[in-house]
Amino acid sequence: MIRRFSLLATLLAGGCMAASAPPVPVAPPTASTPFTTRAAASIAPVPDQWWYLFDDPQLDKLVQASLAANADLRVAYANLDAARAAIRQADAARLPQPIIESSLGVDNPSGQPSAANVSASDYDVAATISWDIDLFGRLRSGALAARADADALAAALDGVRVAIVADTVLAYVDLCGATRNGRIARKIVATQERNLKGVQEQYRAGELSPLEVSQAASLLASSRATLPSFDAAREGARYRLATLQGLPPTDARIATIDCAALPRLTGAAPVGDGAALLLRRPDIREAERKLASATAGIGVARAELYPKINLGGALGLLSGGFAATASPLISWAFPNQAPARARIAQAQARERVALANWDGAVLRALREVETALATTQAEAQRNAALAKATDEAALYARRTASRARLGDVSPLLAIDAERTQATAALAEAQSDLLLSQSYVALFRALGGGWQAAPQPLDPARPIG
Repeated sequence: MIRRFSLLATLLAGGCMAASAPPVPVAPPTASTPFTTRAAASIAPVPDQWWYLFDDPQLDKLVQASLAANADLRVAYANLDAARAAIRQADAARLPQPIIESSLGVDNPSGQPSAANVSASDYDVAATISWDIDLFGRLRSGALAARADADALAAALDGVRVAIVADTVLAYVDLCGATRNGRIARKIVATQERNLKGVQEQYRAGELSPLEVSQAASLLASSRATLPSFDAAREGARYRLATLQGLPPTDARIATIDCAALPRLTGAAPVGDGAALLLRRPDIREAERKLASATAGIGVARAELYPKINLGGALGLLSGGFAATASPLISWAFPNQAPARARIAQAQARERVALANWDGAVLRALREVETALATTQAEAQRNAALAKATDEAALYARRTASRARLGDVSPLLAIDAERTQATAALAEAQSDLLLSQSYVALFRALGGGWQAAPQPLDPARPIG
């Protein structure tokens, strides 16, 4: 008997030990240092609302509208509400569970030959209570896991906000870029139309051959062929802005959005350092909270090795008389604990998976920022070179046209100069767009934009 109590005491003591703490994630040394030095970036902290750096009030309104009405955000909020309800359920399971029961029965003695022909009724009412005292932390670990899951979904919600902000800014940049590039292309087409008319007049005057006319006509046709793609890109950007705001793609409010110039930063992009990145990126926080949830799951699985002790009682009127009962209920899967130990092994494996996912999230975040920095810096250098090339091409075209009018050079050379100028102008315009897009990709990688976001619209309300 003493041995039995000693064994039970040992199991109780082992079960009452605190659940194992989650492993401490260790970030690589480069995560706490500044990013690679780039002329296009500075070590200033990333602002919460980074799109304000573009100084475009219309863009600010579009971002706020997307954060308030985006459908993906509503899904994320609903998932978070469900997780918070699971926390309340887990907390409530640790409290005593009272239940009130009642019943009413009518006995019909007419079918019994020896009974009087008088109906009788029984009314019973009772209150029962059940309490899992959770000596071994099963419910406590479950509550910790529920909280960690809710925190992970809150981080996932912030990640959706980051994506929504970046997608909205990118769609606006694409709209501005397509509008600007289309305007440049139309200007080039108009210039080449005038040149073609001049060449045709010279041909009719016998000064030029059909070769020069065909060359000018071919250049004009090639330039006209670029116009439809700019128009399609502009409309596609408007459609994206509409759906990001929870509106139909062809909504009239979006059709009026236009912009005169590409959003550009006036200085170097503030990127902070690696330590601030790890604190700011929602996906890293989500991975850490999933790791905490997996660790709490080990506590839930380990508690299955020990007895479940439930205190129960009932009080009420039963069959016309007062009755009260109380009894503990102990259930224990023993000695076959192989299923419980298998569940522990599964939970420990899930913890290792979560830890590896955290490591991957950190490395992926650092890689994305460094890649975006390199891309932005390279495009900034390319943009500066293309701007110089455009100026030189314009000068070359003017000089060639002047000499062609004087008859010093062949008209074909002047037409080739026009082609060079058009190509350089469109290449610079496209580089301007790519540079703005690279800044958006950089801020997306930095993980800003989820702080102080507005509450989304009520899902029960219609969109639009």
